Amino acid sequence: MPETRLRLAKTQLMRAAEQVGPMAAQARETARHAAAEKIIDARGWAAPRLDAAAHSFEDQLAPRIAAMLSEAAAKVDPAPRGRSRNWPMVLLLTGVAVGAAGFAMYRKNTDQWAGSVKGSAADASHWVSDKARTAADKVSSAAGGVRNRAEEFGHKADPSSDEFGNKISTESSSTSATKLP
Repeated sequence: MPETRLRLAKTQLMRAAEQVGPMAAQARETARHAAAEKIIDARGWAAPRLDAAAHSFEDQLAPRIAAMLSEAAAKVDPAPRGRSRNWPMVLLLTGVAVGAAGFAMYRKNTDQWAGSVKGSAADASHWVSDKARTAADKVSSAAGGVRNRAEEFGHKADPSSDEFGNKISTESSSTSATKLP
């Protein structure tokens, strides 16, 4: 007998499960729809309140918090800075420094150039003086050669030519004396 009761309970439970299954699915769907509607209702209720809270925070609390933070920053700052009016002086000093550096570079280049020109001029002067000495030596040697030749020819010439030369020089000196006013 206990086995038959057990089978009977089992079959009754199976029939009940077959009947309850579709009802459970329907209840689940109904609960989903009800929950979705409640969620939409809750969102509809919360959205305007959140928006009002945001505007309230923006209009009332945010300026106060911003003022407090600015005040705290001013207290914490070791050296409060205003607008700097030193930039014209910095600009002027920078210009003077650049000008001084440029002038120093100019002077250095000028000294180097002058040194190189002096060296070049000294070299040119030595070269010219060497050439002048060489030319003078050549001229003096040529003049010496001409004088020697003239003396040679003078000794070879007959004495009458000496008389003729003396005559010409005497006449030219007497005519030049008479022409003078």
